[in-house]
Amino acid sequence: WDNADFSRGVGTTFYQEFPTLNTAKPPFVRDVEAKVRRYLRSSYSAAWTLKITWEKAPAYAARTDSRRTITYQAILTTDGFRSYVLMLYQEGGMQWDYTRLAATNVLIGYT
Repeated sequence: WDNADFSRGVGTTFYQEFPTLNTAKPPFVRDVEAKVRRYLRSSYSAAWTLKITWEKAPAYAARTDSRRTITYQAILTTDGFRSYVLMLYQEGGMQWDYTRLAATNVLIGYT
């Protein structure tokens, strides 16, 4: 992930926690479980899930261009033994102008 810059009042970050060990699972958690099962072809039942959303986040430094923003999410989930992260990007991928970023080795995803 590159540096997002919220200093100009553009964009926001928020999160929602889903502790589901002994409670009914909301549709969002059931969808996360289904994705983990489908992608990894294994059984999975979430005990805890956290959704973090960066909405309309401008790239650092926002003073150069706060019009190109991106919305993306990281979803952390665990069954108490195994943990997973789903990284979701808005339709169309990264909207930041990579030629104007402080870092020159831009990569969507992780290694």
